[in-house]
Amino acid sequence: MKIVGVIPARFASTRFPGKPLALLQGRPMIQWTIEGAKKSKLLTDLIVATDDSLIKEAAEAAGAKVVMTDSSLPSGSDRIHAAIKNIECDVVVNIQGDEPLVTGNLIDRLAQVFVDEPKMDMATLAHPISEEELQNPNSVKVVMNMKDEALYFSRFPMPYSRVKASELGDYSGCLKHIGMYAYSTKFLQEFCEAPQALIEKAESLEQLRALYLGAKIKVVRVKEASIGVDTPEDLEKLEKVLSQRK
Repeated sequence: MKIVGVIPARFASTRFPGKPLALLQGRPMIQWTIEGAKKSKLLTDLIVATDDSLIKEAAEAAGAKVVMTDSSLPSGSDRIHAAIKNIECDVVVNIQGDEPLVTGNLIDRLAQVFVDEPKMDMATLAHPISEEELQNPNSVKVVMNMKDEALYFSRFPMPYSRVKASELGDYSGCLKHIGMYAYSTKFLQEFCEAPQALIEKAESLEQLRALYLGAKIKVVRVKEASIGVDTPEDLEKLEKVLSQRK
């Protein structure tokens, strides 16, 4: 089974333009992501998909292959699909370029789903959620069925509970979603050829298109979480975290 990792890294970002090139302890964030992804034991190849020449230079300097893609592509999944168009593979792992502390272990937990269940459409990660994250619309929540397959993703606290979340312990049975995905190549094509779903537009969550299409999405429970960077403030917080680890 050929499993390819792709890091979609676009320059434009509403909240943080040029984010992949932002320096974290003196190194571009995209370099951190590449170095973490290279520690995967299951990836057979690693590619950065970008629309920017400066990101291309930084990625190549970090030892990654780069495929240039159209800046008008609507989502990271579409960018990944464009990047692998001429590459033969069975599974694609979407490694977010704004997750500088991503580990090879997290990537392999995703990839292993397809080794164990080759007919799965998608896989993603989630971990226990705090009450603060439950109320934060920037923290995406996921609820699953008894097989750990996703039922729904939302920015809104879910499911609705008549009991205060703080009194439940497990916070209503939902987990915090980690924005990493793996897809079968076949389903990725189906996903990218389908129009955006209304629920996807409403929540601004592309994984809802997959659920709308009837995909089975395995949710892998993990204890550790990569720290995502959405804003300059997030980057400042991460700098402090890394400084404290020294």
